[in-house]
Amino acid sequence: MCGRFTRSTSAETIASVFGVATSQLTPRFNIAPTQTVATILQSPSAPPQLQSLQWGLIPSWAKDPAIGSKLINARAETVNEKPSFRSPFRHRRCLILADGFYEWQQIEGSRKKQPYFMSLQDDRPFAFAGLYDRWQSPEGETLETCTIITTTANELLDPIHERMPVILAPEDYALWLDPDFGNTKDPAAWSKLQSLLDPYPAAQMKAYPVSTTVNSPKNDTPECKQPIGVRDSE
Repeated sequence: MCGRFTRSTSAETIASVFGVATSQLTPRFNIAPTQTVATILQSPSAPPQLQSLQWGLIPSWAKDPAIGSKLINARAETVNEKPSFRSPFRHRRCLILADGFYEWQQIEGSRKKQPYFMSLQDDRPFAFAGLYDRWQSPEGETLETCTIITTTANELLDPIHERMPVILAPEDYALWLDPDFGNTKDPAAWSKLQSLLDPYPAAQMKAYPVSTTVNSPKNDTPECKQPIGVRDSE
């Protein structure tokens, strides 16, 4: 799963990489579920745009918004089958902006877990494959929420955790955001979208242990991602 991530890159760099206005973004070092995340959406006949969404998907049909805290991730293998994710997968996909994420490794012979920070080798920002939905309360309040798609871990991350978030290749951003693609009853289109959800190449990533400062979502400082020792990425 993916339960914490970072978006610590400057707003200027993110604007340059993704081509959207990001003046309101501030660096984040420990983003947690139910918090607001920066995403890119695309509506029909409109260019991609930055939008803030709450992390934890609340399906449009949900009776209780509390379900969102249980839907922070969607498995790539079943995203086109599960009722909570099927419609968003076909109609409401998004990019979730990040530059790293955390996973916890069980320490052998102990109840404790060691947190690790993962990012790309060149530290550039990237986008998780995301889905979003809009939920309206009986009183008319609208909540826009999202989830991060996960896949099997690559060989670098597998010793730490069996799952990892889907990091999309930049050349796949346009297709993933295209609101018309997949908005059909053509299984070939859905299969094409699912083919984008492979594990990111291990050779292009790095991982290293960090302190337990990151364990508390109240801590949102650069110290969260500071290494306490370097894990060999080979």
